[in-house]
Amino acid sequence: MTEDEDAFVYDEATGEWISAGEATARAPADGVEVRDAVGNLLADGDQVTLIKDLKVKGAGQTLKRGTLIKSIRLTGDPQEIDCRYEGIKGLVLRAEFVRKR
Repeated sequence: MTEDEDAFVYDEATGEWISAGEATARAPADGVEVRDAVGNLLADGDQVTLIKDLKVKGAGQTLKRGTLIKSIRLTGDPQEIDCRYEGIKGLVLRAEFVRKR
């Protein structure tokens, strides 16, 4: 047996220790899944709509519910998406406040 065959990883979803090979097989292809407020899987380039009014820190602006955000990018974090909106640079939104269009 090699060292990799002896390795075990704790799976937070099931609460069990599984082999490293099984953990690799269960992992999503791109590394992380990002889901919107209703559970739809998000991908780079998707359009999303805000489901709640959000105050934007540092911009002195509020994005209203129903605002369309075009061409999102995934950041690698399962809860955050990077996007652009006119007048706001470096806007990062939490996935729980958007719905896929």
